[in-house]
Amino acid sequence: MSLAFVEYPAKGEHKATIIWLHGLGDSGDGFLPVASQLALPGELGVRFVFPHAPVQPVTINGGMAMRSWYDIKSMELDKRADEIGVRESAAKIEQLIEQELGKGIPADKIILAGFSQGGVIALHLAPRLTQRLAGVMALSTYMCVPDKLTAEAKQADLSVFMAHGSQDQVVPYEAGRHAFDILTTHNMDVSWQEYPMGHQVCGEELAAIRQWLIARLN
Repeated sequence: MSLAFVEYPAKGEHKATIIWLHGLGDSGDGFLPVASQLALPGELGVRFVFPHAPVQPVTINGGMAMRSWYDIKSMELDKRADEIGVRESAAKIEQLIEQELGKGIPADKIILAGFSQGGVIALHLAPRLTQRLAGVMALSTYMCVPDKLTAEAKQADLSVFMAHGSQDQVVPYEAGRHAFDILTTHNMDVSWQEYPMGHQVCGEELAAIRQWLIARLN
């Protein structure tokens, strides 16, 4: 079954798409306001798609059902991302990308973005796609099965925008840096931004995101 989503339509002709994945317990609606806040130039023709993660029990939250891209059974970083769940969600996001390609939007005009859990899916999927996307935005996030990237990656020079809060108590700063280091060793074009904040997105970060998006989609 395909994922439900909310969208922010392109101004004028639809030329590019940003698929933005939310974090644990949130929904696509959580990041919807960001689309207007970014105020991207209308001539870029950017449509935003904000998918809703499936509702499923989350072990660390006492088995409570909530929107989650995968189960979290342990807060230990090497065990935090359930690999099977990550791969299942990545396959659903790949379907959304295929839908955009089917509408005539080329891969180099598609950005995959994600915050926290959503960033894990974005970082997992984009390097494994046969077609190279315009870029990946990985915010306050970490990496699932980094040891398998070498064997499974189909992209090398993928452009990746990473940002993290230096005071993040949910996804430790070191976890983001570890993902950055791994992507860098795979010769990907990775930029790193850090801000004196917790597990969130700040205004200064949105300004940097806006600049990066315009550069990638022009």
